[in-house]
Amino acid sequence: MSAVMKDDAPNKTLVSLRNLNKHYGDFTAVDNINLEIQDGEFLTFLGSSGSGKSTTLSMLAGFETPSSGEILVADESLVNVPPHKRDIGMVFQRYSLFPHLSVRDNIAFPLTIRKLSAAETAKRVDAMLKLVQLESFAHRRPAQLSGGQQQRVAIARALVYEPRILLMDEPLGALDKKLREDLQDELRQLHRRLGITIVYVTHDQEEAMRLSQRIAIFSHGKIVGLGSGYDLYQNPPNAFVASFLGNSNFLRIKASSNGAGSFEGQSLAIRLTPGLVAEQDALIMVRPEKALALSAEQAAREPLPAGWNEVSANVTEVLFLGESQTCHVITAAGTEMTVKALSAAGMPMQPGETVKVRWAVADACIYTQWAESDLSKAAGAH
Repeated sequence: MSAVMKDDAPNKTLVSLRNLNKHYGDFTAVDNINLEIQDGEFLTFLGSSGSGKSTTLSMLAGFETPSSGEILVADESLVNVPPHKRDIGMVFQRYSLFPHLSVRDNIAFPLTIRKLSAAETAKRVDAMLKLVQLESFAHRRPAQLSGGQQQRVAIARALVYEPRILLMDEPLGALDKKLREDLQDELRQLHRRLGITIVYVTHDQEEAMRLSQRIAIFSHGKIVGLGSGYDLYQNPPNAFVASFLGNSNFLRIKASSNGAGSFEGQSLAIRLTPGLVAEQDALIMVRPEKALALSAEQAAREPLPAGWNEVSANVTEVLFLGESQTCHVITAAGTEMTVKALSAAGMPMQPGETVKVRWAVADACIYTQWAESDLSKAAGAH
């Protein structure tokens, strides 16, 4: 296998998708995708059903033919190369193991059809069994394994012939939460040990955040956000990404060009944003954990710090969630907001109580373009 990847090692582009399109009649499934994937990278395609992520992966694998555009691996076109000659491993949500073959024989299958010698096949299969920690299960059949064990066999089978790229399409979607998290940890460790390029598809934002070095967020066949999970969460490039990745509070304002905006009749400070004009409709986005909810007494004792905003609201619900608490509030004009805090920090307010919700201007993003339908779809995708 390839050398272990170092976090500080400069990587070169391995895969290039250029002006990639896929049409089914009048329906556009993939709309002019341009993307470079680095050698040794763990990249996740994240999006809701029908967003184009799996279709893009299928074109990379060779199971779908692009309507137009180019797919390059190491600067060589793959558009006319059949799947079995692309040197790409594939793992699906359904394990697709041969039920009549043992674990060892399932893993060996790709080597058998490539006519490797018996000695080399045995050597590689032994290495894979050790890698996925299934040495003692080598002679069992798939029906004798748990779901997690079967998925580890599928991963070993995809890796045994040492492909340059491993594609994974919702591989953990059928597993329960605890097992899914365990296998996510194993996948992360496998990637670090092998340094292989992995392109992973999921609709689960938490899974994408746990696994990936970069995330490509898909919507309506386009990539609408690309970057590390941290960057996409902290500074979403648009309102759709802000709504899709994590939870968000959106406040509708009339913005001006001088760092102020009007919200429900009161003035709020906003980030200076190029292109803002007077009376422009805009959205302020504040993450729930970046907001504070103070009782009237607390707010009276603690003056509003410079560089912060404050709005009044009534508490509708307080939820205790173990390590954290979530407070839902609504303003007089009907804007709903959510505030999240660690349980240890306390959140003593009760439903019906009037509170002051505060946030730092620096912690809020501002957007001047968005689609209402995108916001509702993003919110519903969680």
